[in-house]
Amino acid sequence: MPLPAKTAAGSAPAKAAASKAATPDAPKVAAPKKSSEILAELFHAGNECITAPSGIFPVKDDTRGLLALFSDGRFLVSAEHKFDGRVLSFEVLARKKKLPVNKAEYVPANLIKAIYDRAAKDAPPPEEVEEMGSASDLEQLQMQKDYVNVLSRAAAIKVSDIHVVVGTHKTQVMFRTNGMMQVEIEKDKDWGEAFVRAAFASSDISDANYAQNEYQAAQKVGDTPLRGSGGKLRLPRNVLGVRLQFNPIAFGTRYLVMRLLYADDDPDNAGDLMALGYTKREADMFYRLRAVPIGIIIVAGPTGSGKSTTLQRNMISLLQERNYELNLITVEDPPEYPIPGARQMPVTNANTEALKEQEFTKALAASLRSDPDMLMIGEVRTLSAAQLAFKGALSGHGVWTTLHANSSPAVVMRLRDMGVEPFKLIDPEIMKGMVSQRLFRRVCPHCRIPVSQKPDHPTVKRLRKAYGDFGMEQAFLKGEGCPECQGRGVKGRAVVGEILMPDATFLDLLVKGETKKAIDYWTGDLGGRTMKDCAIERMLNGLIDAEEVERWCGLLDERPIY
Repeated sequence: MPLPAKTAAGSAPAKAAASKAATPDAPKVAAPKKSSEILAELFHAGNECITAPSGIFPVKDDTRGLLALFSDGRFLVSAEHKFDGRVLSFEVLARKKKLPVNKAEYVPANLIKAIYDRAAKDAPPPEEVEEMGSASDLEQLQMQKDYVNVLSRAAAIKVSDIHVVVGTHKTQVMFRTNGMMQVEIEKDKDWGEAFVRAAFASSDISDANYAQNEYQAAQKVGDTPLRGSGGKLRLPRNVLGVRLQFNPIAFGTRYLVMRLLYADDDPDNAGDLMALGYTKREADMFYRLRAVPIGIIIVAGPTGSGKSTTLQRNMISLLQERNYELNLITVEDPPEYPIPGARQMPVTNANTEALKEQEFTKALAASLRSDPDMLMIGEVRTLSAAQLAFKGALSGHGVWTTLHANSSPAVVMRLRDMGVEPFKLIDPEIMKGMVSQRLFRRVCPHCRIPVSQKPDHPTVKRLRKAYGDFGMEQAFLKGEGCPECQGRGVKGRAVVGEILMPDATFLDLLVKGETKKAIDYWTGDLGGRTMKDCAIERMLNGLIDAEEVERWCGLLDERPIY
């Protein structure tokens, strides 16, 4: 008996037809972004095309049509030229210069052209040399260009400080990146002396005259053109300002240190402390401190530990939480970061420390007479400033400030050393909070090494002794570097801090000099956590490496030292 023929439904054409009929409409593909939207994204928040003619790493005309590199490392290549030798050569050279270069994104050639059109539109006018008079004017303008180029190169990789050392025969320019110093530029002595003079001449706040053998300070604000450039040269977009310190130096002529102050990468979350590296628990403790209406809260740490940034973010959050219904006055020398809604009072530039102290005291006294609800003092440096800060707290105001001290408990001892009366230091209604912080380098998650791979490393031996198998399973060491971290083994820095909210017992023990009892009481009865405890928590979460903990907090198998 012959087999029945296949039904129509079983035939291939019929299956296809049935499948087509049964399949719902295909999901709509999202419309591609417009060029204007892509450009806005690329140039967002001060990001710059560094391969443009006005950038810090300009390329030749024939290469410019093939690629574009941005200061945040974003690397765009024309899809038609992905295998072009010029593209490959450029990438090798950029990495050799230690510029951030991400994985290439292949885009249409017309987008590359649009990028350079936008960069040209944003660039300062090119006719600086016209209307310039003498040869010395032209030389100064060229040095100001070099000054801006060095700043742009540093800002592209978020350098915190630039050191310019003019020696007897040569000049070295060093960048401090992630807390570590590296030589970036070497020039002759004449270039260095001209560079330092140009940096001084470009400042907005400085002494009247440059004096090569004197200690001088200056400041450049980001929203104004460089002084003497005819309005044509400005700081990089993401730099709010530059603090400059000029020093004479033995076996050379001049030593300049420039601190770069950056705009927030995310202005909408300018008050976010967790973005700095604080944990949720620590951010909640800051919230409790901001809720305190009177008393002093002090953020301590060495130079370059992020105290000003922590203070600024707390003040932004404070104003937001109070709906901007309070009068926040700041006294700073000079104001470093903008705090929207605050009245920021600068201390006028003074030539001597005595005059600076006098002006600072005058500004503090004026702030107390200006109907404040809350005061922020940039830094307590002298007894007179400390007395005025306590006067503000005693007269019913909240006071936030910074201090150079080694730890949170050391804040009390530092104030006692300055001459503050003990009865003020033992009052928990005045001493509301002490915070001590450091900036730890974040280990690169792409090339970090599990500690189990290096069991004979001295730090790993101490880790095993202190934290056993759990520590060996969770912790890492810094790797040799990879393209993701530009060969450094670290990616940025994170705040690690200890927050102390004292009571009368703790303060009494500390002021009497019974430091060990005070620390035991804090970590036991008050549930406090030392900086070492906070650092180890981040180490076990893979954020920082074991050697970085020992660098800041001492050996892993020893008790924290206070």
